[in-house]
Amino acid sequence: MGISDEAGTAIETQIQATRELGWNAIEARAVEVEGFPKGNIHDIPEEAFFKVEKAIKDSGIEVYCFGSTIGNWAKKITEPFEPTLEEVKRSINRMKRLGTKYIRVMSFAIEPGFEQYEQERFSRMREITRRFLDEGFTPLHENCMNYGGMSKDHALKLLENVPGLKWVFDTGNPVFNDDRSKPEPYPKQNAWEFYQAVKPYIEHIHIKDAVWDTRKGEPIYTFPGEGEGYVREILRDLHRSGYTKGVSIEPHIAVVFHDSQVSASAERQYNSYLEYGRELNHIIDELG
Repeated sequence: MGISDEAGTAIETQIQATRELGWNAIEARAVEVEGFPKGNIHDIPEEAFFKVEKAIKDSGIEVYCFGSTIGNWAKKITEPFEPTLEEVKRSINRMKRLGTKYIRVMSFAIEPGFEQYEQERFSRMREITRRFLDEGFTPLHENCMNYGGMSKDHALKLLENVPGLKWVFDTGNPVFNDDRSKPEPYPKQNAWEFYQAVKPYIEHIHIKDAVWDTRKGEPIYTFPGEGEGYVREILRDLHRSGYTKGVSIEPHIAVVFHDSQVSASAERQYNSYLEYGRELNHIIDELG
């Protein structure tokens, strides 16, 4: 599957791209229907969600996972917790309606300086996790620009302190994230080492790839297997280990969800998504 808003935010476009790739599921993040602005699937108005729900059910395509904004890089641990709990409540209701079992969450933005309010983070993440587990859903934490993504050591500490939390491993995020378990100046993380550390908790995979441009100080996103995300090695290892869960593309080739400066025409965005998906299909075919 893919985080299908990278093909286009209109739900019809996301369904069409999924069908063209021969896939049967999407990871729903931003969605848009006629008459309403785009928004995260757990935030759009009820009238808009009803249209999304109908389009998805009519298509026969599954929503495998919600790519929620719960605790993401735009949410500070020092802010009130109640808005997050409201997101959780809305997500549970809509996951039930769509038959979705997984939801991506994060552990709030990294704070500047040494103080990361660990106990408050762990407490909030335990409550978020409990609420989803009580309803039969599985929360998946992503290694991104958040506490759990600061290093593999931070990830393991979070998992140790939040029973029942599982992991969605993003192959590309370590390429541009600092390893904050090391002294300054922080080196970049190693995707293979991070993957090995959290492997027992992985129940979903995001396929992203990139190389770090030291001159510009930014990532250059690539097609899968062409960067420093160990995409082939990780997929091969998962295959040999009997992995049967989800694999989802998040290309960032034509657009970057959290960077409005990276944009493309609708046609290029759509075609880039298809090309990325076909590259992943090719890699999986190679692995047998």
